[in-house]
Amino acid sequence: MKKSAVFRRILRLLKPHAGWLVLTVLAAMVTVAAQLLVPFLVGEGVDLIVGKDNVNFSALYRVLFGVGGCVAAASVGQYVVSLANNRVAYRVLADLRQQSFEKLGRLPLKYIDNRAYGEISSVIVADSEQFADGLLLGFTQLFTGVCTILGVLVMMFVLRWEVALVVFCLTPLSLLVARFISKRTYATFKKQSEVRAEQTAFIDEMVGNLKTVKAFTHEDENEVAFEEVNERLRLASLRAVFFSSTVNPSTRLINSVVYAAVALTGALLVISTGGVFSVGKLTASLSYATQYTKPFNEITEVIAEFQNALACAGRIFALIDEEEQPSDEACIPLGEVKGEVRAEAVSFSYDPARPLIEGLNMAALAGKHVAIVGPTGCGKTTLINLLMRFYDVDGGRITVDGHDVRTVTRKSLRQAYGMVLQDTWLKEATVRENLKLGAPDCTEEEMVAAAKAAHAHGFIMRLPQGYDTPVGGTGSLSEGQRQLLCIARVMLCRPPMLILDEATSSIDTRTELLVQDAFARLMEGRTCFIIAHRLSTVKNADKILVMNAGNIVEQGTHTELLARGGFYAKLYHAQFEQ
Repeated sequence: MKKSAVFRRILRLLKPHAGWLVLTVLAAMVTVAAQLLVPFLVGEGVDLIVGKDNVNFSALYRVLFGVGGCVAAASVGQYVVSLANNRVAYRVLADLRQQSFEKLGRLPLKYIDNRAYGEISSVIVADSEQFADGLLLGFTQLFTGVCTILGVLVMMFVLRWEVALVVFCLTPLSLLVARFISKRTYATFKKQSEVRAEQTAFIDEMVGNLKTVKAFTHEDENEVAFEEVNERLRLASLRAVFFSSTVNPSTRLINSVVYAAVALTGALLVISTGGVFSVGKLTASLSYATQYTKPFNEITEVIAEFQNALACAGRIFALIDEEEQPSDEACIPLGEVKGEVRAEAVSFSYDPARPLIEGLNMAALAGKHVAIVGPTGCGKTTLINLLMRFYDVDGGRITVDGHDVRTVTRKSLRQAYGMVLQDTWLKEATVRENLKLGAPDCTEEEMVAAAKAAHAHGFIMRLPQGYDTPVGGTGSLSEGQRQLLCIARVMLCRPPMLILDEATSSIDTRTELLVQDAFARLMEGRTCFIIAHRLSTVKNADKILVMNAGNIVEQGTHTELLARGGFYAKLYHAQFEQ
């Protein structure tokens, strides 16, 4: 996204806060006016004490009171500017983060699958923070600086037009420096933001999988990989900071040139005008010269910081503008579900260049239990993704009770399924909140009954606070306990259809037998899809679908498939023969 487009987008974000922006403008004008009056009054005070025995104390006191009043007014104005700017900046920051997080819920899963989680979190957290800092700095200093520059020029023309003309002629130097720096800082800060996101993603991945890293003694390799990305971030940051740091010495050089030119011109005017241009006016002019050049320092710093903010904003807007999954507003709710699921000539691939599922046909009658087995990578989980409509089919169709799943709302479709995965997930909350995730209105008795059915009640009651114990971190519960909670969570929902993807993989054999019994009661009268690698767990399924290379190569009961002596029989005997 171009800088101009990003800037226009930012202006649209600021539109709802127009009232606070107006307050900022008014307070900034008061601040600048009060600050500009101080040198003028100081100049008058100097003229009141020039010469031997020529001190007008009564007039000098009035000048001093005037200076004190201006300083007080400038302080109040500056406070109001900061207050209004902080409110605007952090309101916009909150809105952006809210939009970004809401966007994640509307994005297709392929967007999440194709990116590192740390990269996405870096955009929402780090980039938005950088954007807010740049926005805050811009509003605080940019408008005040511009007002100061214009005001100083006016006051200098009031004092003496020759001095003002000297300052005005030297102004393009500051503008050229600002333009030179700003053109180069945007690209460097954009690169810095991208590499920082890459580093955040790497750290997130390694910390989240630290047990695996240690198990494979991969620490040294990770250090090398981190050192490489860290070095690239160092170089990108160094380059960005270098260009932004050239602001201060460059503008200070120009400031010194302006100050010297004003001093020389003013001194010549004091001598040549015979007191018309007095020492007090020269003092005021020198003060105005300092005030005039100071905003250029701030503005060029703001420009460098604002380039960083624009780069970060561009990444945030790129996330917000990502193509969403197709809307299902025109779709109908699924209604009461019997559970008859069919796949008709389904084709699908994650990458068009690498076909995965082609011409798949499947029928799961209502209330029947369908097992899906096959070697790793054959498409079992992909089929589940299509059933849940995490991905839409490329060809053919999948129906539930005769309704094409693309014609029903995703919410009603997914509410019709209960899902227990091999990879457990518990949010950072209490046991009670995790169990009630899919059924927030259930009673205490129903929740406890589901926990008992999943054989989770016993260990829950041994936790420090029972059902009110916070969980979610990987170290608070064992993997088996986490899986029992996930099973109890689905049992509490009692959906008309179930998907069990290695749902008892982390449970000991004795508990598994108890949970299988609970599952048998839960699955009674419900359509169930069971993904299993241990073929002994699917012997009693009404139908077994054997998948290989994205296609169903065999289907039938356990006995039928063994008698056939085909692919399933080879898988089965491979597991149970020494």
